[in-house]
Amino acid sequence: MLYLFGPGTNGEHRDVHLVAGFDEPRQLEPPQRPDGSRDISRLDALLTHPMKLLGERNYHKPIWHLPLRAAPEDPILSDSQWARIAEQVMDRVGLAPDGDPDAVRWIAVRHADDHIHLVATLARLDGVRPEVWNDAHLIRAGCREAEDELGLRRTAPADRTAPRRATRGEQEKARRNGQAEDPRSVLRRHVQEAAAAARSESEFYELLSGAGVLVRHRYSQQSSDQVTGYAVALPDYRTAAGSPVWYGGGKLAADLTLPKLRARWSSAGPAVSGRGLDERTVRAYLRTAVRKAADQAQTVGDFLARLESAGIMVRTRHSTRDSGQITGYAVTLSDHRDAQGQLTWYTGGRLGADCSWQRLTDAWQDGSARRCEPTELSADERRAIYEDAACAAAVASAEVRRHTVTNPYAARDACWATADVLRSAARVTGNCHLRQAAEAYDRAARPPFGRLPAPTPAGSRLRSIARVLAITDSGDSIALQLATTLALALLALMEAITDLHRLQHRRAQADAAGAASAHLRHIDPEEHPWLSRHQETPEPVALAMADQPAPWAPPILGGSLSMSAASGGARQKQGRGPAL
Repeated sequence: MLYLFGPGTNGEHRDVHLVAGFDEPRQLEPPQRPDGSRDISRLDALLTHPMKLLGERNYHKPIWHLPLRAAPEDPILSDSQWARIAEQVMDRVGLAPDGDPDAVRWIAVRHADDHIHLVATLARLDGVRPEVWNDAHLIRAGCREAEDELGLRRTAPADRTAPRRATRGEQEKARRNGQAEDPRSVLRRHVQEAAAAARSESEFYELLSGAGVLVRHRYSQQSSDQVTGYAVALPDYRTAAGSPVWYGGGKLAADLTLPKLRARWSSAGPAVSGRGLDERTVRAYLRTAVRKAADQAQTVGDFLARLESAGIMVRTRHSTRDSGQITGYAVTLSDHRDAQGQLTWYTGGRLGADCSWQRLTDAWQDGSARRCEPTELSADERRAIYEDAACAAAVASAEVRRHTVTNPYAARDACWATADVLRSAARVTGNCHLRQAAEAYDRAARPPFGRLPAPTPAGSRLRSIARVLAITDSGDSIALQLATTLALALLALMEAITDLHRLQHRRAQADAAGAASAHLRHIDPEEHPWLSRHQETPEPVALAMADQPAPWAPPILGGSLSMSAASGGARQKQGRGPAL
């Protein structure tokens, strides 16, 4: 109250007055003292009086405070319009239903042109403690009603696709420590990159540990060896007592909980499929997987088990004299077939001299600390991997375009999997524009309300190529050059996804995909000028389709009021129709 009716931190509060409340605003308005300050004692007593009825049943924090702000381009609303908005929100949340004489006591204070503050005490006059659980979604619905009624800028619904933002305390602590980014955002990026590259749960934890992230497991109360969740922390971000600050996966983003990550890893098909991959790509991936399994294994059985857990098919050759003795092996990927439709197998010697069976068994017998040479990919292998990634993006773009017209919901899996390709490409190349595109695209990838989409071939292929891209982690100049080729295909995919979200009236997701496209256009425009001037000259197909009716898309409530400081963002330009 002292803050709302005071001059503000920097004297920015001007013409402070009530616009609405549990009684007539003129009856509640605090009187002005001779020195110009407000006497808020009477108003404070009126608001806090109902809390005495609750006694020990009071909330630990009994004050409900909500700022509501209009968008910068919205017209300046009158006091009566702000009063109507405040009453709608209080009614929608259930704290002060219309016509309820025993509702909580509340006020709406205005001290600027573009926003008001709602303040209520969480105690009803009938002695009942009001319920405020999950009120953010009810507030969002009330704001969207006001947007439609007053013609304000439509904002996104509370569909739980936005990541969890850092709290004010986290931001201030990061600023005091001289950190450019808050710990929640850093951990979210690490977890997303590890989830995109991992083929299993154990590899996910291994990648997090390799990135310097602390990992803690949560176990079932019924079974002490069953992991039901996880939490991550940064080694240098601790509490005043010196303990790490842990964040569960759900505190980072809705799709990073352990059950949803497990659903991603156990989706239809193998972790990495050989379908549509060049022979050089498959050979490079198999050689990397064999070397990693050999380095970590202690016995022959452990080696074979690690390959199978990585989704690699293994075939062993046994001695003609002793059927129990293994004399060789061959590996391949699922659906990697030749022209006759037969699986193409690669022996260890074909992958590399240090991958031959004799070299591996000799190293196990000697107990060597490292059995294989460091993983190195040739320029041809790298080029093949990035060309396969671009091909997978092109196939996904065609699928999204097709589903946009036939069944938009079937394209959500490809939208979700696209984020994995962006994150893997950004990590292995070190390209800042790819990283910015991955971060900007984040919300466009996440399905509404945390509902996982059904697996599709396009989405599975994108996740598969994201895991293949992860093996090219070297950050050399070749990878940076090849990133431009991949960006061409990803840009077309971004535009297809933007059109899909726009037709589904999901403005926040369409804006996120559009922002990712803008970052992709900055990747080496000198070598590929088409990136920077793309969309300036519409293609003939886009011009032909511009005047056609928009294809059918199921209506999804989408829609400018926002809670707290969520009023930023640029207005999206509306086209005449989708470019199909």
